[in-house]
Formats: sequence, C-alpha cells, structure tokens
Amino acid sequence: MESLTRRAFLRNSAAAISATGALLNTQSLSAQPTAQSWNALRFGVNYVPRRGWWYCWQDWNQQSIADDLKAIADLGMDHIRVQCLWPIFQPGVNYVSSEAVDRSVMLLDAADRAGLDVEVTVLNGWMSGLSFMPAWTQPNLPSCNIFTDKRTIAAERLLFSTIASAIGSHPRFLGFDIGNELGVLMGKDNPATPAEADQWASDLLELCAGVAPGKFHVNGVDHQHWFTDFGFTRQNLATTGSATIVHSYAFFTGALKKFGYAGVGTAHLAEYQTELAFAYHKDPARRVWIEEVGVSREWVPEEHLLDYADTLVRNAASTGKLWGITWWCSHDIDPAIKSFSSLEYTLGLIGLDNKPKPLGKKLAALAAEFRHLRISANNRDTALVIPDVGLKQTHTPPDWTYGDRFMKLVADGKNPCIVCESRTGDEDYLRSRGIRNLIPLRDVSV
Repeated sequence: MESLTRRAFLRNSAAAISATGALLNTQSLSAQPTAQSWNALRFGVNYVPRRGWWYCWQDWNQQSIADDLKAIADLGMDHIRVQCLWPIFQPGVNYVSSEAVDRSVMLLDAADRAGLDVEVTVLNGWMSGLSFMPAWTQPNLPSCNIFTDKRTIAAERLLFSTIASAIGSHPRFLGFDIGNELGVLMGKDNPATPAEADQWASDLLELCAGVAPGKFHVNGVDHQHWFTDFGFTRQNLATTGSATIVHSYAFFTGALKKFGYAGVGTAHLAEYQTELAFAYHKDPARRVWIEEVGVSREWVPEEHLLDYADTLVRNAASTGKLWGITWWCSHDIDPAIKSFSSLEYTLGLIGLDNKPKPLGKKLAALAAEFRHLRISANNRDTALVIPDVGLKQTHTPPDWTYGDRFMKLVADGKNPCIVCESRTGDEDYLRSRGIRNLIPLRDVSV
C-alpha cells in the first residue's frame, strides 16, 4: 500500500468526530431527546507478564509482577484484565489449586499498591491462539461439554466460588470475566445451540453476582457473535452481566482485508462494533466495554501505528457509549517462550525492559485526554435499521452485511448509530437516544 502522511492517513481513515453531515431522505422524528447520558472513559490494558507470560502462575515472582504493574500504572492506566489459565487453577474436576488462588490474591495486592483495578478472567481454555483446556474436559472423555454437561458445569461453579472466597471482597477486584472468547471453544468438541449457550452464560453470571455481589461481571466474547448468528446471541450479550463486551481486531474481523489499514472500515471498526452492541441494549444506561483492542506491525506499517491507534480511540470514544478501552496488551512476550504466532510477541505497549514503547506513550496521552471528557451517548440522530437476527449461521467468515452499510454512511459523511428493527416503532426509545432519522438497511447500497 502507498505510504501515507499523518494528515492523509487521518483524512482517508476517519470522518471528523463532530461531523453530522446532510441527513438522508428517511423517516423523521421531530422530538428532542429527553435526557443526555454521560460517561467518563476508563483506560486499561490486558496484562501479559513480561517474565514467564501466564505460565508465571506456576513460577511466581512477586517482585516482577509488582514491577510490571507499576509500569502499567505509570502509563496512566486505571485497570488491568488478567487471565487464569484454566488447567493451572483447576487441574482436576473437583480440585482447585490453592496455590494458584493464593497467587491471585498476591496479584491483587500488588495491583492495590499500584492503584489498579483487576478484572479476573476465569475459564481460560483459549488465549493468544493456543488451547489451554484442562485434561478432564478433553473430548475423548464422556459427557465433558463445558456448556451443557452437568458434571462439568458443577466443576466450573466450584472454581468461581473458590476464587471468589479468596478475592471477592478485595478492594481491587473489579469483577469476573467468565471466560476468554468462549465461542472459540464452541466447535465440534463443545457444541452448543444459542439457547444452551445463553442459558449457560446467564447462569454463570448469576452465580458470579451471588458469590461476588456488587462487582463488574462480564462475558468476554470475541467478534464472531456480533458478525454471525452463532453461539451466544447478541440479545443475551447485551442484557446480561454488567457491560456488553467487544473485542475489536482489524485482522480477525476481516476489516483489514476489506478496507486496508487506512480504510474507513478499519478506522471505524471499534466504533461500529460499539454502536452495534448498543443497539441490542434494553437499558440505555448500560455501556459497552472494548475489552480487547490492539494492533500489530504485521497489519499496519510501524510508521503509522500511532496514527492508527489515535484514530481508532477517537472514533470509538465519539460514540459516548463506552465504559472503557482495554488495550491488548501490556507487555511484549519474551521471544524465548516459543509456540506463539509471530504477531503476539510485539503487541505490548511496554517492552521487556519495562519501559513504554512509542505506542504506549500514545495510549497514555489518549487516556489523559479522554478520561476527563464528557461525551453524550445521544450525539447521533441518524440510525441504520438492522434486523434483530439474520446474519450467517456459521461463525466464519465474518458477515459484513451490517458493517458495510454502516461504513458507507460514514464514508458519505454521516455520523450513524444503529437501531434494531423491533425498536423502530417505539418513539419513546428513539427519543431517549436522540434519534430522528431511520435508514433501512436495504436503502444503503454498497
């Protein structure tokens, strides 16, 4: 791709945040919104220990962890998300490692000293392209489906209850993420219908609320449930737990291939995913958490990484619908640790010397800027109308039916949000969101 200057990159990749553009010839609603909704953004990172990766649960070094968390706090981050590798924490169906649980307390203690809140991801059988399923869940064993088997579910509940008994009241415990990108595990080994997946997630989130009341519990899914009718339904993801989760990666969603690294669809990807998630909310005060977002120099030329991150954050923040942005990830992976894909080793904001990289300094500056801004969630009066369901039933490749139309409106200078078809007759709802103009999906040609 032809090299772009900073000015050209920003011009080609993003419409101005404050632009409203000319409205299309659509259904019009004359009423003004009844209320403004404000949200101060939180900024954090997905913590990746620079010493031993997450194998550090077995080879613990408290000082190294403390040094890492101080470096994260020095960037101005306010929270981290951590990963409990499932087989380390629960090597047996009825056996939870007391040592691993004790070390989770030690991590939260270190986070407290650094001034960081901690979201704890529990059922981590998948991370960074590698499988980490416990041996007792392997498909060669009878009745081991992690979403439907009663014995396996009882084991999962034991793990949550045990961890909660140790950290549930810790002042830095933000809440549980029930698992990392669990839809990845819904293949041939753990098939689950949408109804089964939704029931499983709802039950576990209810358990989390019971064993750790008042905390911020979520279901940390990846993009595939938002781009296809697969696994957890969008309705369930948008109405259970404390926030709706978005993982936004240009490569895995197909945006990079479709639009290029400087294309409108790539620069506005996280914004689109935020608006799509919000369309399924029933509670207008509920927020979207961009729980994972990052960029590899294998996707974007290194000289454009900072502009890419700047544009991505500004466009997503412009929605006014975010709880926070949590970058992937804190530290680079030590190249001495093998088996990861090449892109995983340099995603960090902080190097192995525990010093911030240029991208880390950029995110620190964005956090300092946006943390104090008040952005209304009702700042978009033109909405793309989408069916409540109707995407491809398979989870690959991503279905861009909705996204293509959204990006066309952005490219035409509009500042769109999204509304589900079932809500288009509810004028109180539309008014509460400040929406005056509805654009049917079929009316936007791409």
